[in-house]
Amino acid sequence: MFDFSAQLKQRFSALRSPADFFSLRYVRQTSQHLSVRKNVAEPPHLSTDEGAMLTVRINGVEAYAATNDLSQRGLQAALEQAEQHARRLAPYALLDLRDQPVSTSRADYLSPNLEQAFPSLGDCYQLLSSESSAVPRDKRLSSWQVSLGLENVEQIYLNTAGAEIRQSQRYVYPGMSVTAYDGTDSQTRSLGRDNFGQQGGVEVISNCGLIGAATQVADQALQLIMAPNTPSGPLDLLLTPDQMVLQIHESIGHPLELDRILGDERNYAGTSFVKTTDFGSLQYGSRLLNVTFDPSIPEQLASYSHDDDGTPASKQFLIRDGILERPLGGALSQYRAGMDGVANSRACSWNRPPIDRMANLNIEPGDRTLEHLIGNIEHGIMMSTNRSWSIDDARNKFQFGCEWGQLIENGELKGVVKNPNYRAISAQFWRNLSAVGDASTFKVLGTPNCGKGEPNQVVRVGHASPACVFSQVDVFGGDA
Repeated sequence: MFDFSAQLKQRFSALRSPADFFSLRYVRQTSQHLSVRKNVAEPPHLSTDEGAMLTVRINGVEAYAATNDLSQRGLQAALEQAEQHARRLAPYALLDLRDQPVSTSRADYLSPNLEQAFPSLGDCYQLLSSESSAVPRDKRLSSWQVSLGLENVEQIYLNTAGAEIRQSQRYVYPGMSVTAYDGTDSQTRSLGRDNFGQQGGVEVISNCGLIGAATQVADQALQLIMAPNTPSGPLDLLLTPDQMVLQIHESIGHPLELDRILGDERNYAGTSFVKTTDFGSLQYGSRLLNVTFDPSIPEQLASYSHDDDGTPASKQFLIRDGILERPLGGALSQYRAGMDGVANSRACSWNRPPIDRMANLNIEPGDRTLEHLIGNIEHGIMMSTNRSWSIDDARNKFQFGCEWGQLIENGELKGVVKNPNYRAISAQFWRNLSAVGDASTFKVLGTPNCGKGEPNQVVRVGHASPACVFSQVDVFGGDA
C-alpha cells in the first residue's frame, strides 16, 4: 500500500515551475470483472491504469495536463504543458483564482478491512459457479448470470502548499440476474448489479445477500411471467431502497449539482430546474424529506476523507425538513457562485479534471417500520429494483420502471404485478412524500456507473435510503 508514495514525493519536490501554485494527483486502479452465465465461466476482464495529473495556477489562471509517464522527466513535461495552457488561456479567463484557497491537509484514508486479502480469482469463480448451479432446473428459466466486480484504487494528492493526502480504497460489486420466458413474455429479476456496491472486503458479498439467493431470485422471475400487468391510475407508491437509489440519483442528485445549475452541462446532459436563488427557500419536498451529503459511512461507495481537490469532506444537509439548503458544488463552483457547497470535486481517473459530482447522497431515516408503512396504505403498490428510466434535460419530468411490483390493499401486501412504472414531476413528487421508513428499512447501496462531463467521466456514487411512501402517484403498466 502506497509503495510509490516516497518516490512520488521525491519527484514532486524536484519539479520546477514559475507557477504561483501547482499540484499533482496520482491514481492507480486495478479492476477485475468475473461472470458465470448459465453455469459457464466467462473469461475474466482484468485491467490496470496508472498516471498523474499536474495542475498549475499562474496569475489566477488554472490549467492542467496529465501523463502516464511517471518518471521525473515525464512529470516535468506535463507540468510545463499545463503552464503553457495557463498562459494561452489567460486572455480568455473568466475567473481570477488568485484568492481561491488551496488545500494544506495531510491525511490517509483506507476502505474497511483493506488489510484482509480478497479471495483469489479461482475462489471467486468457485463461489459464482456455486450460486449459478443453485438456480432451479425449470425450462422457463431461459438465462441467468452471477457476477462479481472488484476495483482497487490508490490515490495520492500533493501540492506546493504542503498538502499530502493518500487514499486507498477497494470496491466490491456482487450481482445476480435470472430471466424467465414462457413463450410470449420474458421477465428478469435481479439482485445487486447496478444498484449495489460497497467499499470493503469479502463481507460485501454477504452484505448484498448474494449467497443462497438463487432460488428466491429465480422464483420471483417465474412469478413475474405469470403475474397480471400493473393497473393504471393514481396510487400510493411504496419504493424500497433499491429503487430509491435511482429516484434520489436522478431527481435530487443531478439537479443539485452546482456546475449544472451554473450552465456547464448544457451541451451534454442538460440543465436543472433548480436556480441559485432557490437555496434557502425552495420547498423541494415534504417536511419529511431530509437529504445529506455524507462521506462518513465507511462501507458506502463514495466515502472518503478529502475530495480530488484536497477539500476535507464532512456530512452536510442539502435538504432539511423539505427546504433546499445547499448545492452539490465543490471548491471551484463555490468560488464561482459565492455559495457554500460540499467536498464533491471528483474525477474518474488521473486523466480527467475534477468536476462537481454526486458522492454519497442519502435520505435520512424516519420513524416508520416497513410493516407500518404498508399498514397505512389503503390502495397502493410497492415497487422494487429499477429497470428503466427517462428524465428530461432539466431533471424535472421523469418516468421510471421497476422489475417487481406488489399491490397493497387495506394495509396488506397482495398479489404480484409485472411491468410496474410510475411518472411524475420531481419537486411535486417529493412534496408528496408521506412516510419515511426507520433505520430497520435503511440500506447502504450505490452504483458504479454515473456518467457526466465532456469528455465523459464515469464515477462511483453511493446512495443510502430507507423505504419511502409517496401519495397518489401516476402508476401504469407495460401496455399503457
